[in-house]
Amino acid sequence: VQLQASGGGLVEAGGSLRLSCAASGLTFSRYTTGWFRQTPGLEREFVGGVSRNGYTHYADSMKGRFTISRDNAKNVVYLQMNILRPEDTAVYSCAALNSFYVSLQAYDYDYWGQGTQVTVSS
Repeated sequence: VQLQASGGGLVEAGGSLRLSCAASGLTFSRYTTGWFRQTPGLEREFVGGVSRNGYTHYADSMKGRFTISRDNAKNVVYLQMNILRPEDTAVYSCAALNSFYVSLQAYDYDYWGQGTQVTVSS
C-alpha cells in the first residue's frame, strides 16, 4: 500500500490550495481517510477525515475553511483549503484507517503517505 499527498506550495494568507491523496494497493471507499499536519517541534495535528461511508469530520479550527472530498472513480481524496492563515503552514499528510469511523488520533491509522509542504505567507 502506498499513499501519496500532493498539491502543497506557497500561498498568501487568504488564499486557497487543494491537496490530493492518491493510493495504490488500497481502495479509499473501503477505508476512512484522515488528513493530518505537522510543524517542527509539534505533535501531528488532526485536520479532518472522511469515513468509508462519506461522513466528514473536521478539527474545530478548520471547520468552514477546509473541505474533504473523495473521488471513488479516481481513488483520490482531496483536501480543499480556503482562507488560509500563516498558522496553517505545515507538512500535510494523508492516512488510511480500516474502520467505519474517523479517528482523531494519528496512532489509529494503518497507512501513511509522505506529506506535502504548505506554506502560507502573511
